[in-house]
Amino acid sequence: MTSLTRNLPWFIRDTASSIIGVECYTSLVYNLELGDVRCWKYAMSKGMGIGIVVGASVMKLPQLIIVLQSRSATGLSLTSFILETLAYAINFFYSYRNGFPFSTYGENLFLSIQNTIITFLIILYNRRWGPTRLTFLPFFSLSLLTLLLLLLLSPQPLLSLLQLLTLPLSLSSKLPQIIQNHRSRSTGNLSAFAVGAQVAGCLARVYTNWAEVGDGLVGVGAGLGAVLNGVVGWQVWWYWGREGVDRREEWVGREGKGGKSVYEPWQTNPRPSLIPMNVRTGSRKLV
Repeated sequence: MTSLTRNLPWFIRDTASSIIGVECYTSLVYNLELGDVRCWKYAMSKGMGIGIVVGASVMKLPQLIIVLQSRSATGLSLTSFILETLAYAINFFYSYRNGFPFSTYGENLFLSIQNTIITFLIILYNRRWGPTRLTFLPFFSLSLLTLLLLLLLSPQPLLSLLQLLTLPLSLSSKLPQIIQNHRSRSTGNLSAFAVGAQVAGCLARVYTNWAEVGDGLVGVGAGLGAVLNGVVGWQVWWYWGREGVDRREEWVGREGKGGKSVYEPWQTNPRPSLIPMNVRTGSRKLV
């Protein structure tokens, strides 16, 4: 076997050496020292890290497609996406400026970009805001640009403090989504694939951080992210196929002029197929 592994094409040899390092390549591939536990751990970490980065580049695409096709962001919490994007951006710049290997943090770049696009769509398709949403978009864009400049130019002690803040940010980013899911008894257009991939990615990131970086802030953040994404994942499973308790037969109408059923200002516009209740007669009739 060593006669084969020692005569691999140059492009395989150079690629593998650049990923796991010359020392571990020599041990595991060139000399086939399969008992080298240290290099096996390092190689596994590198493989998982690259897989996380590649997977993250398309992780939120199903969620993006769902929102675009339905032209609706029902079930998606704007607060959650903004805070989550902020945490991803801080984590990326903290790791980048500390010189960590790209395979240990690269997913934060792709997730920040995808989350930003989804956040724009949530604002754009939020019809309850009316024309106000169009004025909020430039404000959101300016805030995003200011944040990027701050993370790029801020001194290292401030950046470390911001990285520490990603722990409460991760908690705060998931709680609005969890609460919204619980109240509506539905996850709306939330993508099950994206949530599941986030859980797996966070668990894998805990291992790669331990094996390659050993930064406690990053490791704790990844662990917390796995727990919170796991809660959202459980909600997706539990509420699967449900439209939400506020979607059917919870709109109580009142009879207006001409005997037509109308709705109070605070109530959501009903669907044509719903049967509201006439408060005065206690009966239901089609709208």
